[in-house]
Amino acid sequence: MIPYAVFLVLFVVLPLFVIISYAFTNGNGEVSFENFIHFFQNRKTIGTLLYSTAIAVLTTVFCLLLGYPVAYILAKGEIFREHSLLFLFVLPMWINFTLRITAMKEILTFFEGNLAYHPFFNTVFCMVYDFLPFMIQPLYNALTKLDDSMMEAAQDLGANRLQVILKVVLPLSIPGIVSGITMVFLPSMTNYVVLDLVYNSTYIMGSLIGSYFSAYDWHNGSVISLVLLLIICMITFISNRLTRFEPEPETKKRRTA
Repeated sequence: MIPYAVFLVLFVVLPLFVIISYAFTNGNGEVSFENFIHFFQNRKTIGTLLYSTAIAVLTTVFCLLLGYPVAYILAKGEIFREHSLLFLFVLPMWINFTLRITAMKEILTFFEGNLAYHPFFNTVFCMVYDFLPFMIQPLYNALTKLDDSMMEAAQDLGANRLQVILKVVLPLSIPGIVSGITMVFLPSMTNYVVLDLVYNSTYIMGSLIGSYFSAYDWHNGSVISLVLLLIICMITFISNRLTRFEPEPETKKRRTA
């Protein structure tokens, strides 16, 4: 307990205190809200926030659309050695992140000719390629816990395969969906490495924060970090509230009716 408390103070509380102190002070060390006013009045920072949010939303949506069928097939499909297939999806995560993105950049360059013409598409594509296993893993864990007898009962009551998925499987896998969305959305919103390698740009929150600190403007950099931290905390709070909600499956409703 004591080592954990020491770690928490040194690497969480103190850095957060430093960020807050710089965010609410000016260059003279006086308490000021000018940094926050500058953030919300600056088109560059607001535009970067919206651009980062758009990339994170699209990345999360594509990861969910691609990852859910894969996780369902791995968890419920009649595939021999499905655990081995799951291992193949997770295996790329063992390779260095920079090497994987650099390799994907070369592939995109080969097919597109000039990478600079498609910065937004290439960024989202590389983000999906990198974060897809983070979506598949929690979905797979949630789907493997589902009772197959509930799906069989739904079919016995006249539900077709699509209705079983929409009214039984999908509601019961909401905790896995929320966990996957959280694990993909939060890092993709601040992952400036992909954008720097693919597009060499600063149009994302992580790069903007780094540019301010590199220019020794710790006050504006701390404001952006604090705003981003508040957004992350809000998303985490909402996701925790959603995971506590366990919808009642359609089959149970019919049995109790």
